[in-house]
Amino acid sequence: MKLFGNGDRVKYMIIKGKTSLESFGSFVKAVVDIEKEIISVGCELHVDCAEELMADGSLYANLWGVNVYPKDKKIDFIALINIRPAIGNRSMEIEDTNIRKKVEEIIKELIF
Repeated sequence: MKLFGNGDRVKYMIIKGKTSLESFGSFVKAVVDIEKEIISVGCELHVDCAEELMADGSLYANLWGVNVYPKDKKIDFIALINIRPAIGNRSMEIEDTNIRKKVEEIIKELIF
């Protein structure tokens, strides 16, 4: 896990192993790299989390945005970065069931 922030306040982190998100409260924006099976969380915008993952070596094509509710163990598969008409994802929601399933599996493995 890499932590980034100023002082005692963590702004965002890249999760590569089992981690609790209790310190982030009841809601956190996240971006999942479905190839590397890692997650960036805590950014103000999903694109910020995506940029952190790309700086860590991820490819944009493998990144998908979600909203995570850790206490409820709930995932909303909605983010602006998910709009990708070139590959058939024309909405903010992850429409491909295989990608959705992979994102969900990674979140369950690393966060829930």
